[in-house]
Amino acid sequence: QVQVKESGGGSVQAGGSLQLSCAASGIMPGRYSNYCMAWFRQAPGKDREEVARIDPEFTTHYADSVKGRFTISRDNAKETVYLQMTALKSEDTAMYYCASTRSVWCGVGFLDWGQGTQVTVSS
Repeated sequence: QVQVKESGGGSVQAGGSLQLSCAASGIMPGRYSNYCMAWFRQAPGKDREEVARIDPEFTTHYADSVKGRFTISRDNAKETVYLQMTALKSEDTAMYYCASTRSVWCGVGFLDWGQGTQVTVSS
């Protein structure tokens, strides 16, 4: 059973930085590197939105709202994806989720979701 677990959330002042991590488990050896991974977030009263994604070729894509401030990366040996967040704004406050398509394609549905990690940015 594939599981992903987020960590690294917390409270920070506007302008600060945080790094989120998402560790996967239960994946057959060698398969993780073939998965598209992404970070999503959901703020209270708002729809969930995709923040960033990284495919098996390390190609990345970002939401316009975080371009230039957030960086997604992956360490296939550790089966972990990261989200480095800088210049944080109050509007970045949300629950952040990690997800996997369990596929090389990012355009298919995300199958595996974590429980989320809370990020709170105070102004």
